[in-house]
Amino acid sequence: MKHLLALDAGTGSGRAVLFDEQGRQLAAAGREWTHPAEPGVPGSMNFDREANWRLLVNCIREVLRQVPDAHVAAVSATSMGEGFVLYDANDRELWACANVDARAIEQVKALRQRDPDLEHRLYLRTGQTFALGAAPRILWLKDHAPEIYEQAAKVGMLSDWVSHRLGAPVVIDPSNGGTAGLFNLATRKLDLELAHACGFRSQILSTPVHEGGDLIGEVSPQAALETGLRAGTPIVMGGRDAQLGTIGVGAVRAGQAAVFGGTFWQQEVNLDRPLSDPTGRIRMDFHAVPGLWQAETIVFFPGMAVRWFRDAICPDIKAQALASGQDPYAVLEDMARDVPAGSHGILPIFSDAMDYSHWRHAAPSFLNLSLDPQACSRPAMFRALQENAAVVTRANLLRIQQVTGEYPEYVIFASGASKGPLWCQILADVLQVPVHTRVVKEATALGGAMCAGVGIGWYKDFESAASELVKSEKVYEPDVKNQAVYEDLYAHWLAAYPPQLSLADQGITHSLWRAPGE
Repeated sequence: MKHLLALDAGTGSGRAVLFDEQGRQLAAAGREWTHPAEPGVPGSMNFDREANWRLLVNCIREVLRQVPDAHVAAVSATSMGEGFVLYDANDRELWACANVDARAIEQVKALRQRDPDLEHRLYLRTGQTFALGAAPRILWLKDHAPEIYEQAAKVGMLSDWVSHRLGAPVVIDPSNGGTAGLFNLATRKLDLELAHACGFRSQILSTPVHEGGDLIGEVSPQAALETGLRAGTPIVMGGRDAQLGTIGVGAVRAGQAAVFGGTFWQQEVNLDRPLSDPTGRIRMDFHAVPGLWQAETIVFFPGMAVRWFRDAICPDIKAQALASGQDPYAVLEDMARDVPAGSHGILPIFSDAMDYSHWRHAAPSFLNLSLDPQACSRPAMFRALQENAAVVTRANLLRIQQVTGEYPEYVIFASGASKGPLWCQILADVLQVPVHTRVVKEATALGGAMCAGVGIGWYKDFESAASELVKSEKVYEPDVKNQAVYEDLYAHWLAAYPPQLSLADQGITHSLWRAPGE
């Protein structure tokens, strides 16, 4: 039997996942990583290429050990968006940063001062703002590391870096490169006018462009020695994690919607044409399926918030769960199951709804706590965090509806949060639409495997791959008894968030995250 390998350079970890021809996950290995700040550079978030490549190599070797007779027919890579790597004219790596690197505050301010309308004009062309864009960070290098800037001849995303380390040439795709604000929505090509408008060398945007599912190279002898893969194994273009996750859950047609519950929560609504949001609040992306686009919104750090709560507030519960072989999150969900909908009015303040043109968030906090130990308990606070992620997701989908004119008839829920039955039901109750889950939880990895399969001709196209490989697990129907409770919770959150954001804007509290220049 032959296999497909997906590699994922995520925000919090690197992963390797092996699938068989029927889309069954056979093995997976992951290694956590962090993105260190550059000394003396506030807001910076470097991507440690050498250390992280060694971690990915360990992941590959581990999955090959788990399946000793593995015959990898093709490999594809995915990664977090926004993070990128610069190369010289000989495809040698020069510099890299991770996704929410925010070092370029002064460069964003300078661009806005020079031309107050520039960001909005570029947003209408690219679907992106300066918040996570590559242009300000390239200008930061121009100002602070000119020796790197002058050598830069190509740009690639972190998924492209994985492919290049395996042996492929430096290439880039719209689904990931688009998140850095480098692509024209209409043409699906790198936009040289962006470079001219922002004032950096257009040569940096000379990278060849490939769509998801394109064959782009093969595993080199050096990479084969490092990883244990067979030299000559085909390498197929993947893309950004959210877009490949959308493929992995079978959302490969216009009108379908998916929610991914990881470190960030991403809401992806498929479009058959590029649209623009006159308010600039939502993001317009390229699907990894050629010929499709996506309206995207993001909830910041719900996964990180529950991890913080698990580690900082519930270390004893975590330790007891691990000692008994249980998942700490499953134990916390079981505890929270008896808490009534609305969590006794507890209002977490973490991520705001999506406002891509003015992207900032209030200070993390819990409002409306009480001194009643039954009402204000760890189970209630944990459930409140789960409800908050769903509430902000609803706010985001309503903002997408203002542009598309449609609210999803159902959503597909995937990634780590979808493993929690309570969280799935909460999402259905808050959105008041059915929530579908899939058998394979590693949706992004499965999407990468599907890219690999399309690239070597196992499947005619992505719709064919989805029909063969994506398996439904369960449908969570909304509970109408909770509808009024969550309408009330939503209204209270909408009213409570602006004053908290104002406190952060005044510097009285510390923002969860602010885009450069905000």
